[in-house]
Amino acid sequence: MPGSVEDSAPRLRRVLSLWDLIVYGIVLVMPIAPVPLFGVAQQLSNGHAVATILLAMVAMALTAVSYGRMAAIHPSAGSAYTYVRLSLNPTLGFLTGWAMFLDYLLVPLICTIYGALTLSKLVPAVPYAVWVILFAAGMTGVNLRGIRFTARTNFVLMMVMLAVISAFLVLAIRMLFGEGGWSALVSVKPFYDPGTFHWSTILAATSVAALTYGGFDGVTTLAEEVKNPRRNVLLAAVVVCLFTGIFGGLQVYLAQLAWPDWHQFTNIETAFLDVSNKVGGWWLFQAMGLILIVANAGSGLGAQTGVARLLYGMGREGALPGQKLFTHLDPKSGSPSFNIALVGVLSCLGAFALNYEQSAELINFGAFLAFMGVNAAVIRHSFRVRFSEPGHRIFSGVVLPAAGFLFCLSIWLNLSRAAKITGCVWFLLGLIFHIARRRSGGTAEINF
Repeated sequence: MPGSVEDSAPRLRRVLSLWDLIVYGIVLVMPIAPVPLFGVAQQLSNGHAVATILLAMVAMALTAVSYGRMAAIHPSAGSAYTYVRLSLNPTLGFLTGWAMFLDYLLVPLICTIYGALTLSKLVPAVPYAVWVILFAAGMTGVNLRGIRFTARTNFVLMMVMLAVISAFLVLAIRMLFGEGGWSALVSVKPFYDPGTFHWSTILAATSVAALTYGGFDGVTTLAEEVKNPRRNVLLAAVVVCLFTGIFGGLQVYLAQLAWPDWHQFTNIETAFLDVSNKVGGWWLFQAMGLILIVANAGSGLGAQTGVARLLYGMGREGALPGQKLFTHLDPKSGSPSFNIALVGVLSCLGAFALNYEQSAELINFGAFLAFMGVNAAVIRHSFRVRFSEPGHRIFSGVVLPAAGFLFCLSIWLNLSRAAKITGCVWFLLGLIFHIARRRSGGTAEINF
């Protein structure tokens, strides 16, 4: 409608290509995403980590399709918040955005904590507090340069990570082939070992392996900055999931063959580093440790970009106070600079208030609630249009998103009790704020 508030609101610029979006998603998820989870997944699955990675890939790809479907209908920066608000319910939409805010805010926070801890061990002369400030300031500075600069930085970070992990793949193949030829390199045991395969342990480990794909939905937060979003967001979300599963599965497969004694790791949290040391020696061990820092910098950078766009989308819809603050776009970079700075400050302060474990436990609470909301939004929209639109038929619009919803629900139900309690408190605060906002004359409304 001419002259409406939405028409006069500031808009982000469409400057990103499909390739930019894919690179952003891969860096956000991390090309080495299975590395930190390798030891845990191996023990939980009794030596079937690669099977759990691939099972999780199929399930998360279903949710990625749902994100792409909704991005084609609502190509805006609000991601799951917008999809649920417009397809299901304004209040559920706000709570979804509130959950996403918790999830996205914790990612740069946890990356800041991990990066600062690692750097303080490498350079102990510099205090942890200094590394926290420098790490958070570095991510914020890059994002303030604009989305194009961020995209170029993401590409560099991705190439560094791919170079090291590719070296691992080559050295692992050479070692295995040298030890036993093709019989040592090609095996079904990482996928199915009848002596240790049990569906109960596989399903439990798959819930952990699904963490490998955390953050793929971040590509949808850039829907207003990508060219041809109706096509490119769906493709990028699915490609990121498939790349993560296939490339990550290859890493885990070779690591399993190189270290078959999955119950003999000295430390399951750093198990992949032990494998790297066996495959490539000291230099590969050090290089793998270095790219873990690089990976966290890239993931934190991408998450900060995503949450800044989420705040922009919620602010533009009137769901947050201080609309001018959250919808401000820098004239030069075209980015929501105030939001980026706010997230940087919160990440810095949060790194002093929380530890790594506390932050990690809370991430999936909001993430998988948002995933369930998007799958439900696809089902609701399909019924609303009476299955008349492409991508919203009975199978694609109900069966596939329902499968994605149930998988995400199973993961969410297996979260720790502490994470559920803290997350519910966060939700209660959001609902109270939403009600107060409505009663004070805010534009957000409750409409069950």
